[in-house]
Amino acid sequence: MTGPGRRTGNELPIGRRVAELRINRGMNQQVFADRVGKSKSWVDKVERGVRTLDRLSVIETVAAALGVAPTVLLAGKAQRGPAADTDTGSAVERVREALARYDVPRLGSDGPPASSLRQLDGQVGYAWTAYRNGHHAQVLRMLPDLLGDSRRAYHVQTDDPAAADLPVRVYRLAAQVLAKLGEADLAWLAADRAMTAAAGDPRRAALAAVSLAQALRALRRGRLAMAAAAAATAAHRLDLAPARAFLPEEPALTGTLLTEAALAAAACGAAAATAEFTERAAHLATAHGERHHGDHDGIGFGTVTVELARALTAMRLGDHHWAVTAHRRATADDAWRLLPAEHRAAHLIDITRAHLDLGDHHAAGRALVTADGIAPAETRLRPAAHAALTAVLRAGPTAADVARLAATIGLTRQ
Repeated sequence: MTGPGRRTGNELPIGRRVAELRINRGMNQQVFADRVGKSKSWVDKVERGVRTLDRLSVIETVAAALGVAPTVLLAGKAQRGPAADTDTGSAVERVREALARYDVPRLGSDGPPASSLRQLDGQVGYAWTAYRNGHHAQVLRMLPDLLGDSRRAYHVQTDDPAAADLPVRVYRLAAQVLAKLGEADLAWLAADRAMTAAAGDPRRAALAAVSLAQALRALRRGRLAMAAAAAATAAHRLDLAPARAFLPEEPALTGTLLTEAALAAAACGAAAATAEFTERAAHLATAHGERHHGDHDGIGFGTVTVELARALTAMRLGDHHWAVTAHRRATADDAWRLLPAEHRAAHLIDITRAHLDLGDHHAAGRALVTADGIAPAETRLRPAAHAALTAVLRAGPTAADVARLAATIGLTRQ
């Protein structure tokens, strides 16, 4: 039997795992110590293996500060349910390796035939459909091949618009999945690659800016203002020209950029900018949203998405009563059920913070259980969901379905 301080095979000791995650998130030992309510000396001893982490409550606190699930720190110990972090971790590593590739086909190589491009385009579309349905493990498995194939198609057929679109679409998909899984730095790299692949094309650059804004928000390093500025600049050119005809996808793309800018501004505490971006998005949704509410490659926009953004921006600005009011209004709308499963489940996970800050951990628990019913991967793979569920468990007695979800994920108290 393996004891708390022992390991088998190639597993990292828990202290080493804590140190790596802390460094990857840009925290020094003092900052991390402040977040977990311990001394710098305590952190140093844990990371050097002098002190053992063997209490679940402490492991949960450390995991929450690092933005990961407790099971990430407990890798190698008994895990319950299908949400195996080790499987996800190995899939993420394969995506990391694919993103690290810089080799290109030699010049003069024959490009793939049009039929192959159409097939690759269909595969990318299928991967985006899987993402919208919340099948994140499936997307992770597809990404390494899609990254390589789309990059090759672009380099050998640079004059083909379809080939030029492919790497932007795949890099964006990688960025958005990685951001959900707590890999903010890697998400930023993928989003940055999408911006580079856009090659100055306004439409492709605007699409890439959506994923870049999300990756920068996930980083939580004061760069969210940059995301807001980038989104606002792109949106300013598109939405302030009411006299001209819009291309079919422009209102949805512009509106998505505006809501991303509002979310970024709220994360910075910029209330005035948040209100400006939100009102511009609401105006656009009123004028165009009902005809452009569909979702294509992660771009979906309409009055309900603006209302959901209102709820999250209010929460991030500290107005939790208004956040819950806006949330309930949006989720009562018939358009709510038309949103992709990924969007609905992600929103329910995010809004738990407002419920918890209002002292209603039962509502927070119900939101998480509902999210799990809509898109299980959102609750079982995302560190944010694990942290929210941990907070619910700590807040007091929970309903049976919340306890079952916690047991499935492996967060039951011992």
